[in-house]
This record gives sequence, structure tokens and C-alpha cells, in this order.
Amino acid sequence: MAIRYRRAADERVSWWRTIPFLLLHVAPIGIVWTGFGWREAALCAALYFVRMFFITAGYHRYFAHRSFRAGRVVQFVLALGGATAAQKGALWWAGHHRHHHRHSDDELVIHSPRRGFWWSHVGWIVCAKYDATPTAAIEDMARYPELRWLDRHHLVPPVLLGAACLLCFGWSGLFGGFFLSTVILYHGTFVINSLSHVFGRRRYATTDTSRNSLLLALVTLGEGWHNNHHYYQRSTSQGFFWWEIDVTFYVLKVLSWVGLVSGLHTPPPRVLAANRLAAGAEDPGLRARAVVLASRAAVAPEAGG
Repeated sequence: MAIRYRRAADERVSWWRTIPFLLLHVAPIGIVWTGFGWREAALCAALYFVRMFFITAGYHRYFAHRSFRAGRVVQFVLALGGATAAQKGALWWAGHHRHHHRHSDDELVIHSPRRGFWWSHVGWIVCAKYDATPTAAIEDMARYPELRWLDRHHLVPPVLLGAACLLCFGWSGLFGGFFLSTVILYHGTFVINSLSHVFGRRRYATTDTSRNSLLLALVTLGEGWHNNHHYYQRSTSQGFFWWEIDVTFYVLKVLSWVGLVSGLHTPPPRVLAANRLAAGAEDPGLRARAVVLASRAAVAPEAGG
């Protein structure tokens, strides 16, 4: 159930900030004039999956959670690859994500689905409140000048990628490859915020509403095992068992074999066995959180116009 909040002025849509975001959603319509064939479909799919990997492996599992180790060059490549997704810099992304875990499902969480699907999916992005990088939350990574540069100039990588698609594949590559894949990538990433706390099943008792979903895991290369992740954030693998598909972890495992990354962490058996929810059993942590949120909702101001 969504809780109704009165939006502060800086939580309402900032239209001038949103124009580029809206134009990106309109741009794929260009395929009506340029055509869309197998070449464009292959380019779109490649750009989606490669950049999704950089978001999930780099922005999320490395920068936000430090769940594995990488040298400075590989670290920069992870940040650069993630920046091509046009989801701002690694410091901005990871800093806000750390805030999400500190306040998951409480009144301070940035993109809680309890504030409605629109807010959790995209509303928090198109307002002015969260435009700045929360440097205090990401000080360990903000000490690198190259990462600060990418954070300030986060539009440079996607612009260069779009230009490369135009030069190599023509206008159809730009509209059907770059723009279309970027829009799909946006929403493939955003569904973790908007759906992974309301759609799926819970294996572990946590103090939030995180859930596991195979469908979301397939869309996001493994991020859909969200209850696993909230239960044991240190793990590089979010699919805890062999049947839980986690493509991001598989790729990182291969990279570890050639020495590009190291220190991949997986949950030990004692962690896997603890805090399991029996089928049909009450989730005490979830119930306690629901009681707290219900009491806060009772005194929350009604949504304004």
C-alpha cells in the first residue's frame, strides 16, 4: 500500500532538468524513418546487456557495496562503462544507493515504493532534491580525482557512445541502437527500485520488504534476487544458490580468473542457513516494519495538489 505524502517543492518534477530525460524517451521514434532491422536489434541488445553489466557489477556491487576488489585502472573502466548508461556518475549513483540501504523502507528512503510506483520508478530522479552527489556517503571512492571528474562530466561518456553509434552504424544505429537501448536500460534498472520490494518472494527475514524475483533477475543480470541482497549485502553474488541465475556474478567470476578483479565474496553456509522463513510462516521483521510505517502514515500529511 502506498503512503500519501505531501511533496515538498524540491520533490516535484523539475521540468527544465527533465527535458533531456524526456527527449531520450522520444528519440527512439526516429526508427520509424531510419528503419529497424536485425543489425539495429543486435546493437540495441548488446548495448543494453553490456551497460547493464557495468551498472550492476560496477555502480552497484563495486562502488556501492565494495563486494570485490579491483585495481585503479579496472575501477576507472567500471565507472566509465557505467557512465555510458546515462545514469549519472558512479559517485552519485552509489552514494544514493548506500542511503537506500541505510534507510530501506523507512520514511527517509529515497525511492520507497510505499510512496507510489511513479515516485519509486522515476519521480525521485526527475526532481531537484537528489540532483547533487551525496559525497559524504561515498567518501571512500570520492578520493579518486578521475571518479570525481566522471561524476562532474557524466554526460561525456554517453554522448561519445551515441556519436560512435552514429559514425559506425548511421542514423539507424543512433536511434535504434543507442537511444532505444538507453531507454530500455533506464527502466530495466528502475524496476529494482519500484518492483523488487513489492513483487516476488521472501526467503530471509529482514527489516525491509525486499523480495526475490527470477523475472527481475533475468532483466537485470542478477539484481532481482533482492531479498538475498538485503539480507547479506557483502556478497558479490546475489543469486545464493545454483538455480538463481546471476549473469553479473558469472562474468565477474571469469574476470577473476584472468586477474582483473579479485576478492569475490559469497555467503558462507552459516549465513545461508540462518533467518530462513518457513513456507507460510509469519515474517516478524516485516510485520514490525509494517506496524511502524502504519503508525507514521497515520500522522503523515495528505498529498497536496
